[in-house]
Amino acid sequence: MNRAHPQPPVALTIAGSDSGGGAGIQADLHTFAAHGVHGTSVLTAVTAQNTRGVTAAEAVSEALVRAQLDAVLADFPVAAAKTGMLGGVRLLELVAEYGRDDRLPNLVVDPVMVTTTGDSLYAGDPAAYLGGLGPLATVLTPNLIEAQLLLGRAIASVEDMREAARALATYGPRAVLVKGGHLKGGDTAVDVLWCDGQMLDLAAPRVATRNDHGTGCTLASAIAARLALGHPLAQAVAGAKVYVTEALKAAADWHLGTGPGPVHHHHGRKSAAL
Repeated sequence: MNRAHPQPPVALTIAGSDSGGGAGIQADLHTFAAHGVHGTSVLTAVTAQNTRGVTAAEAVSEALVRAQLDAVLADFPVAAAKTGMLGGVRLLELVAEYGRDDRLPNLVVDPVMVTTTGDSLYAGDPAAYLGGLGPLATVLTPNLIEAQLLLGRAIASVEDMREAARALATYGPRAVLVKGGHLKGGDTAVDVLWCDGQMLDLAAPRVATRNDHGTGCTLASAIAARLALGHPLAQAVAGAKVYVTEALKAAADWHLGTGPGPVHHHHGRKSAAL
């Protein structure tokens, strides 16, 4: 007799579309699926982009973002949510409204403001992230560029990252992960996690690859997926970092596009049907 498959938990991504498939909604849904989590989505923007950069972007209307949120939250038992590209303050405040109503559990806030190639993805005061979503976030996950924009100061060392995590934590998130992938030098990539009053350094060997497009989206959605699965917070963050490191390794020799390509989201997948 065949046993019924256990029902997967549900996670929600609120983010923009990446037509190249390496970041945004596409990366989030790949990551949810790789963790055995059912992914739902609210589209905030449509971008025209590939591995070389973003050539066009158009925001989804506030009314349609609200309709998507209402449709998903009225029908699915969302166990965790994450935000990516919100585009500007008005959509940020709309998402914050749902968070204040306790409709976005285990909220992972990835403050997407600029791409690695320098394309702007956010119009408005970066401080709005801290005031609007900071108090609602279970985890805030800025990279170095985003942390500098949020705090208005340079971050040039791991100690600077620790100080930045402490400063960002004062805005209310339960945990802050300052990602150090853009820190120059060394063979080790160090992320700094402030969680429940404790500071942890999460280190991994730096992967020699140009294929790192969408790593921030992938890390945030991996944290959300693990929270949806019931993992303790610090364990969810640490496990997500391991997952991304392995995804970087698995795609290190790929040549998808002429610029920085995607990571291998399904590197651990095993199926007799494939």
